[in-house]
Amino acid sequence: MSERFDCRDAFQRTLVELAAGDERIVAVVNDSVGSSKLGGFAEAYPDRLINVGIAEQNMVGVGAGLANGGRIPFVSGAAPFLTGRALEQIKADVAYSNANVKLCGQSPGMAYGELGPTHHSIEDLAWLRAIANLPVIVPADPVETEQAIRWAARTEGPAFIRVSRAPVPVVHEPGYEFRLGVAVRLRDGDDVTLIACGTMVERALEAAERLAARGIGARVLNMPTVRPLDREAIVAAAEATGAIVTVEEHTVHGGLGGAVAEVVATERPVAMRLLGVPGVFAPTGSAEALLRRFRLTAEGIEAAAGGLLRQVAA
Repeated sequence: MSERFDCRDAFQRTLVELAAGDERIVAVVNDSVGSSKLGGFAEAYPDRLINVGIAEQNMVGVGAGLANGGRIPFVSGAAPFLTGRALEQIKADVAYSNANVKLCGQSPGMAYGELGPTHHSIEDLAWLRAIANLPVIVPADPVETEQAIRWAARTEGPAFIRVSRAPVPVVHEPGYEFRLGVAVRLRDGDDVTLIACGTMVERALEAAERLAARGIGARVLNMPTVRPLDREAIVAAAEATGAIVTVEEHTVHGGLGGAVAEVVATERPVAMRLLGVPGVFAPTGSAEALLRRFRLTAEGIEAAAGGLLRQVAA
């Protein structure tokens, strides 16, 4: 089995390294030093970590104020609370104001499993991608997480980055460089395209292996930015394979699948399946059990792709 990594470690390690070379970089947290794994940052730069307590709206406002003062704030907190509680501040103080704030949503999707529906962050992509001027980034592994943090630190303007806690393998080569709005083709195939982001990328790759054993060639695209999308890669995949399955640890309403469907419907209509949480509150349970429940597994993706191809052939 491939070695697996918690992307929060890559986030923290990269932030500490960047802060060593740029004193403008600060961290702002909502009583989440531990869950953001920012203990090392706190030790290295105790005067550059601001803990506002459990006050997410205040946290985002403080981040915007620091950005206005010339700092580069990485505002870090559990994804459901950072995005849900502070949505107005994200819209008005950060995106509309074009503040140089980097929003880091920790433990997104259903990573908090046993803590239940209040802690699942399965709507964040939908409500954030509706906000203008806010890049929405979902790294697939620690390599991409590091690259996204480096990109954010050197790029003026706001951004939201999902930082996964669910252990994932490395899916990118060591020399990989994240580019905003650019998909990564991880596997070629001419029969169906699997488009995934975040924790679902490894499962899409596993599904492609299973499909290959059945003589089905699946193209796999990692879509690390949900906004802006790589429209050219989506259209090219639609033209080449004629069938697309999207996979995300998120509701099927308004996230990656909805975004891809908007492109497909307007530019190159083909048959699609959208895999994710099917418009319900995900219940309490282990993260892995919840992913199995909603068939967000290699087997589930394989079955969806097979069913879609049968539909196309009928």
